[in-house]
Amino acid sequence: MVQDSEDRAPAVTPSTPARALLPSILPAVVVGVISSLILVGVEVAAEQLQDVLWETVPDALGVGRYSVAWMFAVLTATGVAVGLVVWKVPGHAGPDPATVGLEAPVLPPVVLPGLLLANALMLAGGPSLGPENPIIAANVGLAVWLGGRFIPRAPGRIWPALAEAATIGALFGTPVAAALAISELLARQETRGMLWDNLFAPLTAAAAGSLTVTLLDHPSFALNLPTFGRPGWSDLLASVAVAAVGALLALCAVRAFPYVHAAFRRLRHPMLMLPAGGVVLGALAALGGHLTLFKGLDEIATLAHDPDGWSAGEFAVMTVVKLAALVVAASCGFRGGRIFPAVFVGTALGLCAHALVSGVHPSVGVSAGVLGVLLAITRQGWISLFVAAVLVAEPGIIALLCIASLPAWLLVTGRPQMQLRKDGTSVR
Repeated sequence: MVQDSEDRAPAVTPSTPARALLPSILPAVVVGVISSLILVGVEVAAEQLQDVLWETVPDALGVGRYSVAWMFAVLTATGVAVGLVVWKVPGHAGPDPATVGLEAPVLPPVVLPGLLLANALMLAGGPSLGPENPIIAANVGLAVWLGGRFIPRAPGRIWPALAEAATIGALFGTPVAAALAISELLARQETRGMLWDNLFAPLTAAAAGSLTVTLLDHPSFALNLPTFGRPGWSDLLASVAVAAVGALLALCAVRAFPYVHAAFRRLRHPMLMLPAGGVVLGALAALGGHLTLFKGLDEIATLAHDPDGWSAGEFAVMTVVKLAALVVAASCGFRGGRIFPAVFVGTALGLCAHALVSGVHPSVGVSAGVLGVLLAITRQGWISLFVAAVLVAEPGIIALLCIASLPAWLLVTGRPQMQLRKDGTSVR
């Protein structure tokens, strides 16, 4: 009888001894620091170039910084510049960005300088993409190359995990985002040992990366929206509705993504695809205004500073234009990620809901809108919840978002993702 009970006892996952984890600390810290320095370096270079393109030069020429003509000129020139990098620089700035997500492929070192250059030019020129995918890919490639040279006995799979975690921690200024993202990744893989044993080294790298960026750049994602106090039933209803609308709206963009991508691919050459994309983005900027340019973080701070400063129609136009600009920029070959512009889309949508229905609190509308859009764009549930919550930074919002994520997830799960296979079909 005792033996039968023992046979039916649940298996206990063996933990990893501390002596096996300790050697991973130093490599993880090194990867974290280097990854964050590369991110900061690219963003600082892009900001300096952005100031030249959008302030110094137009002021010297006596034209409006964000006049329609200047937006057309800079976005088209950015397409030409990135097209030259993709065409001529060794490695061609990596694979088609439409086929790459946060889980980066391991690229050879020769590709990395061109990829970083293309990303910096894109960030400065105004297309609606963020730095995340190219920076993660560059850091993964560099970590694998350096790790293989200096610590050849280490398991090869550890280096991509360290670099991805370090870069995500640096991007968001906290290791929490990396822990959530890596947890989702581990859930799809066969792992040995306990969860925190597998998270130990990546979380160390993420902590090093986020601390380095915090010391150098002091990032903050909180939008300082009006506080809403204790959430009520109306807030719950609003969060569920806005998150669902955000998910459905973003799914429309996801559905259009392969068709827009195929249209640009028919041009066959980067010196045609990217300048053409720049022209289309210029037209969209003329329609939506200069706030729909760039990756979107500074611009959502502008919107949040005065939530009642625009009409519902203006917020709606910015929402649709930014979403269209994201699809075009990701389809025509610009090297960049999709998370940060999606945050702008969700923010504009949430403020549109507030402008339409005064009972929708700005904080609830923004967080729910960002949640729904990110769920559809990324399929990263934890990252979507984290970003939506950190923008508002109120404890009461977390419960609302957790509940709102459930119907939104039912809408997006099983649907095509905003990432393509090499044959141009959507990933599910």
